[in-house]
Amino acid sequence: MTKSKIRCAIYARTSTEEGLAQEFNSLDAQIESGRAYISSQASEGWIALKQTFVDGGYSGGSLGRPALKEMLDAISRGEIDVVVVYKVDRLTRSLADFARIVEALEKANASFVSVTQSFNTTTSMGRLTLNVLLSFAQFEREVTAERIRDKFAASKAKGMWMGGCPPLGYDVHNRNLVINEEEAARVRLIFQRYVELKSMSLLAAELAERGILSKGWTSRSGVTRPSTNITQGPLAVILANPIYRGQIRHKDKIYPGQHQAIIDEDLWNA
Repeated sequence: MTKSKIRCAIYARTSTEEGLAQEFNSLDAQIESGRAYISSQASEGWIALKQTFVDGGYSGGSLGRPALKEMLDAISRGEIDVVVVYKVDRLTRSLADFARIVEALEKANASFVSVTQSFNTTTSMGRLTLNVLLSFAQFEREVTAERIRDKFAASKAKGMWMGGCPPLGYDVHNRNLVINEEEAARVRLIFQRYVELKSMSLLAAELAERGILSKGWTSRSGVTRPSTNITQGPLAVILANPIYRGQIRHKDKIYPGQHQAIIDEDLWNA
């Protein structure tokens, strides 16, 4: 008696685009492993669909991936019987999203297989094992996120600059804020003229007339933020920023900074 054909779709994903231009990359390795696994199940009627579903450079933290959406649509149309992935986290890193995917598979009478972890959602034990695995994976991510937040808060409490675009008046050197004298002169002028004008709109207009611009900055990854006119919104941020009096803000707390102040206390209080 001929076994019925089980149509298998291979799904592959990487979080970054690094290395994708290579002749044989991580995605190729995942696809090759999936095909080899399907071939090993040929006696059970497994066949690999010609189309593979590949998301290169997409995080597993959400379902907003084009190839994944296309595959889920094909599953809902009854075109796929088994989804084959290299590891569970290639499909998703979220327990909630995994539950949604399993629900979609169950509605279509389809199943899910991980090549390296021997998981199969066609059995209740397989679903239990996967849920436990993803629960621990999610717990680990949450603990890691808490550690990062705690370290960030502790560093801020020590007055350390924690990265990002430096404010007008400062540059970053060896992860520390250092005064940029040309920009610092702009900052002092802004504070002095605000004390005299007592009007955000008048000051913004004056700065535009004088050609005084915001900070231009290029990140280490090459992202450029050009200098622009300082409108009222950014102006309010500058005037309320305790960095200029030598302090660091973290949420609702302010700590002494490890950098030099640009504005003295008298001008700040004024």
